[in-house]
Amino acid sequence: MPWQRLLDTHDRLPADASLDDWYAALRERLGGAPGPFELALLGGRLAASPGLAFLAGYQAALRALWPSAPASLGALCVTENKSVRPADLQTRLDGLTLHGRKDFVTAAEAADWLLVAARDEPAGAPPRVALCVVYNGAAGVRIETLPALPLMPDISHGRLHLDGAHCERLAGDGWDDYTKPFRSLEDLHVMTAVTAWQFGVAVEQPWPQALRLQLLGLLSGCAEVARQPASAAVSHVLLGGLFAQQAALRPQIDAAFASGAPELAAIWQRDQRLLDVASAARGKRLEKALASFA
Repeated sequence: MPWQRLLDTHDRLPADASLDDWYAALRERLGGAPGPFELALLGGRLAASPGLAFLAGYQAALRALWPSAPASLGALCVTENKSVRPADLQTRLDGLTLHGRKDFVTAAEAADWLLVAARDEPAGAPPRVALCVVYNGAAGVRIETLPALPLMPDISHGRLHLDGAHCERLAGDGWDDYTKPFRSLEDLHVMTAVTAWQFGVAVEQPWPQALRLQLLGLLSGCAEVARQPASAAVSHVLLGGLFAQQAALRPQIDAAFASGAPELAAIWQRDQRLLDVASAARGKRLEKALASFA
């Protein structure tokens, strides 16, 4: 059971490995084929930084999206010119060949496989998106590594260039079945992983027992939301509740970090905005979901 393993874990994986090696070590530590929630929960607990916790949650979300994903590190590639709107995408699928560019890919140079959102509608038709798989290092696939960001500098990102790259196309609609639900899947699994990282710090420092128990309660809420359909209105409402709980705990969490180990306080100070990423889009989804129950 993941809860027993969470409570029994008293160490972390070393943070000095490359991202793909770190993730391989995580998979080996967990053994077998962990489900997405277990991967996020235990990956966050074993991470040495919020960035590595994010990586575990991100990989878990990819597997919730695509259960047949390979065991190796992967990435979802959608953003072009700071937009993910289907009408703004210029990457094209021609048969099983991809041409275009993706401007922000998480852990791009470390990823073994890449899910690429590409337009494939006939000329004059409304935008239609397909989701395709390419492999790093294959012909026509090139990664351009970009400078580290102030937030989570230990998690690299890059630009993907596609020049006649052969691909595999996933079944279903690339927008409604994959790209759109991934937003909520990523929010949930990253929340799980970062909260599990916080819980690990709470145990090690140690933080007040009440705060440790509140973090466990938040994680149990994450487990329940993980059982709901990602696109359902109720899932957006419950997910909003999780973020509200994490926000309500922030004053206590910030105070606990400030009174503990200086190196951890500095890491948290640097990366604390991690859970605020995409908050505007998440807020719009919550507002729409709440309106459906009015």
